[in-house]
Amino acid sequence: MNSKIQILPENLANQIAAGEVVERPASVVKELVENSLDSSASEIFVEIEKGGKTLVRVTDNGHGMGKDDAFLCLERHATSKVKCSEDLFSLSTMGFRGEALPAIASVTRLRLTTRSAADDTGWQIYAEGGTIRQADAVGVAPGTVVEVRNLFFNTPGRRKFLRKEETEFGHIADVVSRLASSRPDIHFRLSHNGRSYLEAYRHNTLEERAAALLGRNVAGNLLPVEADSGNGEMLVGLLGAPGISRSSTGQIYTYVNGRFVRDRVIQHAILEAYRSLLEKRRYPIAVLFIDMPPEMVDVNVHPTKHEVRFRNQQQVHDFIVAALRERLQKVSSESSSVTGSSQPHEVEGTYPPLSPAQRDYRERVQESLTAFNEKVAIAPAIPAVSTVKGEMVGWSTGQDKASAMPEGWRLIGQYLNSYLLCQVDDELMLIDQHAAHERIGFEKLRNQLAADGIESQSLLFPVVLELDHREAAVLTDHLGDFASFGFEVEAFGGRSFTVKSVPALVVDVDVERLIRDLAVELNEIGRSGQLSNEIERVLAVLACHSMVRANQALSQSEMQQLLKDISSIDFGSCCPHGRPVMHRLSKREVEKLFHRG
Repeated sequence: MNSKIQILPENLANQIAAGEVVERPASVVKELVENSLDSSASEIFVEIEKGGKTLVRVTDNGHGMGKDDAFLCLERHATSKVKCSEDLFSLSTMGFRGEALPAIASVTRLRLTTRSAADDTGWQIYAEGGTIRQADAVGVAPGTVVEVRNLFFNTPGRRKFLRKEETEFGHIADVVSRLASSRPDIHFRLSHNGRSYLEAYRHNTLEERAAALLGRNVAGNLLPVEADSGNGEMLVGLLGAPGISRSSTGQIYTYVNGRFVRDRVIQHAILEAYRSLLEKRRYPIAVLFIDMPPEMVDVNVHPTKHEVRFRNQQQVHDFIVAALRERLQKVSSESSSVTGSSQPHEVEGTYPPLSPAQRDYRERVQESLTAFNEKVAIAPAIPAVSTVKGEMVGWSTGQDKASAMPEGWRLIGQYLNSYLLCQVDDELMLIDQHAAHERIGFEKLRNQLAADGIESQSLLFPVVLELDHREAAVLTDHLGDFASFGFEVEAFGGRSFTVKSVPALVVDVDVERLIRDLAVELNEIGRSGQLSNEIERVLAVLACHSMVRANQALSQSEMQQLLKDISSIDFGSCCPHGRPVMHRLSKREVEKLFHRG
């Protein structure tokens, strides 16, 4: 009788392991760089071609390997980091499974060149599809070079699932940035298609490394934090001040015992600490290291080691929340004592500092504009639906209030500085002022784009942005798309860009925050070939930034103009994100509340 159960061939077993370990080129980079970290390298250089699809080369000056180890490292479950079961619960290295190299070799053309300092010569091994084709003694410097070409060349079904070159490189840049953040003592270099994208030299402190990776402006708004739970957990790192935020969790870097992890317990604790300090759907910047005894955490729960399991999750969660809240409360009290006011503290460093000459020029221009407006008593010349000191520029000045309201509508007032109450014939209407204004701006932007293009407004002082490496790559790739939406953005060297013009509707908003949010949205959508199908997603982001917020008092004329505008557009019942703009209560429903009729 033939047996139905068979032992898998070695190459097929390696390909299955590759499915768990090697998801995309960034997975290859992660595994190879972690091996370099474990080899005590002080320099790690990563070279990428075509988003990693054609080449990933990682060069380090670590310990290197002798001949026997060079051959053994390409065998499954061959590792120098685990010798017995107890070692699984006292891990101090990045990698330990002994699957990464053979799994990568099984779906690529891999060339390993290595030499230990104790040997006079090194060895170069070439493997194709997991099979060693050639091995030679070579003269090389101590260290290791792993060259991976043609990822998934022998599994075309998996190769089809790779994204475009820019997207794959963005994931690689994320991986290298995370690993570089954790080791300021190591020199990292990342290049793509022969062009340098990241150069992080050795730094003495985490703050210096954060400045190199995240930008000087961001680093100037990071708060050092350090805490000890008394139960074995230690926390150190950097927190973003509440004044800066992002539209995604992409700049929350968390490490457990030196290993980057995406852990739901830790992330929930961070967001809980910032609760009530950030707007909805805004996320903080954080670089946090949690150290604890190895036996208190299990890192062997996922092949990529991105997930961990804590022995006492609630204890870890509560410790992180308490430590971060204490630090954030401390900076809040410091800000209040410095400003002597209950007004929101404006975080320094959000924009590049002005020189004395620029500051003097700006003051003289402002004085001239103020005198001119007082003299001729007219509204500002720049039409923009945005807020300046609580007033919305470009709205009705109230000179013709009788014609401002649509027929049959009567304004009652504003509730909680967030909702408008009005009577429409015999119905009671409640209107979310932010959602309504957002819809109005969205429709204006859509009409402009369909006509002659979105109106642009030059900035009096160009804004210089310093982005992280992934954001810079995305922005470079989408400069043409930004231009089509009314922005004039130019490369300024390295990861810096100059913003000279913005859409007229958003001229008075936080330009840096808007550019970052749009870059995230465009990166998710893809390049211009797909942009035409998702154009409204970008317009929704623009509209959201340009609109009046909740908890903002409006003048009588502004409320009347809002009602007039929302009654005159299509799809006025919901905002671009699908949230309701208004809610109607009929006369019968109101009377029923009071047991009338």
